[in-house]
Amino acid sequence: MKVAKPGSEKKLTLIDVAVAAGVSAITVSRVINQPEKVSEALRQQVQKAIDMLGYIPNQHASSLASSKSKVIGVSIPSLSNVVFTDVLRGVYDVMGTAGYKVLLVDTHYSPLEEEKMIRTLLSQSPEGLIITGGDQTRTCHNLLQKSRVPVVQIMELLEEPLDMNIGFSHWQAGYDVVTHLLEEGYERIGFIAARMDPRAQQRMLGFKKALEDADKSWKNFIVTTPEPSSISVGCELFKSLVALTEGAVDAVFCVNDDLALGALFESQRMNINVPKDLAICGFNDIEASRFVNPSLTSVQVNRYEMGVKAAEMIIDRLNGKLDEPKVVDMGYQIKKRQSSTNR
Repeated sequence: MKVAKPGSEKKLTLIDVAVAAGVSAITVSRVINQPEKVSEALRQQVQKAIDMLGYIPNQHASSLASSKSKVIGVSIPSLSNVVFTDVLRGVYDVMGTAGYKVLLVDTHYSPLEEEKMIRTLLSQSPEGLIITGGDQTRTCHNLLQKSRVPVVQIMELLEEPLDMNIGFSHWQAGYDVVTHLLEEGYERIGFIAARMDPRAQQRMLGFKKALEDADKSWKNFIVTTPEPSSISVGCELFKSLVALTEGAVDAVFCVNDDLALGALFESQRMNINVPKDLAICGFNDIEASRFVNPSLTSVQVNRYEMGVKAAEMIIDRLNGKLDEPKVVDMGYQIKKRQSSTNR
């Protein structure tokens, strides 16, 4: 078969692919739009022809013909944060296998930017949406409700989710971290945080409540900043906490591991022994937590599995499975390591 060259007038069609693959045009269409409904061998046969010809499917035409876009919109607050990278891997793995395309937007932790990005996603006629948290503006909330597409809110448990919800209680995690530190013999526990998005605020509220229940004070033991989190910011916040408490702090709960690593490095520069004189606990359990010395106690969440489950919830809904749980608690685990357990 003669293949059209780039720049030539002949435009490749579905029929060209069908002829090259030795199958019907309907089979080619099914491989492109519903790959889960054909055998792996047939899919590879057609894909080989597509690759050989350099054929690019017209997804817009396919969506008009089938009334399905095969697009899933995903909204996250940060593309650089490893926490969301892990979630996205799970989403992509499931959606790719099921033949869906993921359209990703970054809201930069701004509800107003999120509203703008949700409008953009909805303009692409997505079949489902995965969005982060429940801090949407009223307008965004209304847009999502009127869209009539399945929506999964991820990363936290919500009292009144828009539709489906998967996450865990940040409040309870904050409470449990303090309980762990108290059980290990630490009494003057500080808290440092950056950005202060709704999930960070919930961890702080859990922190406060646990200390109140233990008849311990948290006043003058909290230092926060609206800046983005980083190791260097963790260093500065820890120095501020030590100055604010006049060195009385003997444990610090950091709202994420970047800050915790900064606190650890700064404590070492200040000749503060961890964990003998100071306990440090982070959040998210990134890889570095296991390899620093001393190793860092942190709150572990199954982020990849959360992405997988969120994607599966969307697909189940699209396939008419209405009996799945609408709210899923992923839970968490405090990974106790040297930075808080060797006193």
